[in-house]
Amino acid sequence: MIQEILNYNKEFVEKKMYEEYHTDKYPNKRIAVLSCMDTRLTHLLPAALGFKNGDVKIIKNAGAQILHPYGSIMKSLLVAVYELGVDTILVIGHDDCGIQELDGNVMISHMLKRGIPQEEIDRFHVEECNLEHWLSGFHNIDHSVCSTVRHIEACTLLPKDVKVYGLIMDPITGEVRMADHSKE
Repeated sequence: MIQEILNYNKEFVEKKMYEEYHTDKYPNKRIAVLSCMDTRLTHLLPAALGFKNGDVKIIKNAGAQILHPYGSIMKSLLVAVYELGVDTILVIGHDDCGIQELDGNVMISHMLKRGIPQEEIDRFHVEECNLEHWLSGFHNIDHSVCSTVRHIEACTLLPKDVKVYGLIMDPITGEVRMADHSKE
């Protein structure tokens, strides 16, 4: 598989196929999007919202969640604001998310089956965090998106003039709606 990727890339560069994607590092629309890593959103999300290459910064993770105020997602958002001129942040979750209802115990059992020693799981649990909780999903997409919006807004390093919105996308049609705070 990796050789196929490298071969394609060589052809991509030789034929200068990259030229249609040329832009600079500053997002034209001054927007950063925190979205789920779901493959259904790769092309659908930008297309459904009218974003072209160079318009926005897209940051992806499982569930479009911020679980720690000083993690890599918050760092990326701060860089986007202070170094790249972003003034609006969109948190975009989606219906039928794979992390929704994820069971941390099931994940741990998968780890054990794949050869991760129980001692390592126990060490991580004691030294780092509650592994079962950390690997678990959420139950309500509106609650999850609103919680992430609150984490971002609560960051004392983020200027108060940055607007933060929570949206939820249908992964089939691309339709978006505002996250509903009343469903929390």
